Amino acid sequence: MYHSWLEPCSPLWIRDRAPPLDDPPAFPVSCSFSSPVLTLGLPASSQLFSWLELQHIPHFTGWKAIGWKVCPAVMQGPRPVVLSGPSGAGKSTLLKKLLKDYENIFGFSVSHTTRQPRPGEVNGKDYHFVTREEMQKEIDAGEFIEHAEFSGNMYGTSKGAVQAVQAQNQICVLDIDIQGVKNIKKTELNPIYISVQPPSIEILEKRLRDRKTETEESLQKRLTAARVDLELSKEPGLFDLVIINDDLEKAYSELKEVLLEEIKKTEESRKS
Repeated sequence: MYHSWLEPCSPLWIRDRAPPLDDPPAFPVSCSFSSPVLTLGLPASSQLFSWLELQHIPHFTGWKAIGWKVCPAVMQGPRPVVLSGPSGAGKSTLLKKLLKDYENIFGFSVSHTTRQPRPGEVNGKDYHFVTREEMQKEIDAGEFIEHAEFSGNMYGTSKGAVQAVQAQNQICVLDIDIQGVKNIKKTELNPIYISVQPPSIEILEKRLRDRKTETEESLQKRLTAARVDLELSKEPGLFDLVIINDDLEKAYSELKEVLLEEIKKTEESRKS
């Protein structure tokens, strides 16, 4: 059996270009075997194939590519940033400062939602406001990276929204709730995960009431969701950075510091 040729700890190598792949190694991949076809799962860093099938050629010491799938464009470009935290924690304020100071470096991924626009919100800028039927159709077609439902409304991030930012060689910023963070962890997006949190639930409640955009019922739902959000965010390794937003300038300084390396990479890539 050919399987004996693939030792469990032995890396199999292929080139990062279109098949046939018969040149020296380029990067390691994981693999599964079902004679005479070998299916390879490639790492996200390859940015070319998500899987590749090779067929063994009898009497030859090689394999021929018989099928492959190119990684979607959403996996390419600068490393994205996931900004998460309960409503009222200050994510939007920090995000606006970031986009103002680095308008050509960062781009905002515009999420989809089925809720009604709030006063002053613009379709296509603050959110893509769509019907439940439209959004579900796109989800079923595999066009969303993540999606969740809150207070009877659907929210989600489409592949197209991220691609639109990365196509401009910008760092894509995604404003995602805790459910979305866990869903993205299952993908190959590989973003920087940042949680923005209020100093306390009491301060969060005051911020939400000061907005004057919530009914008492919706406000209580948000506070309940915030308590769950803050508890789940304690999971080790879930976030690369947790910012307690009790001082806006201090919080913004922490945010910029963790993103500085990616900012420099993006700036340098534009010069080359």
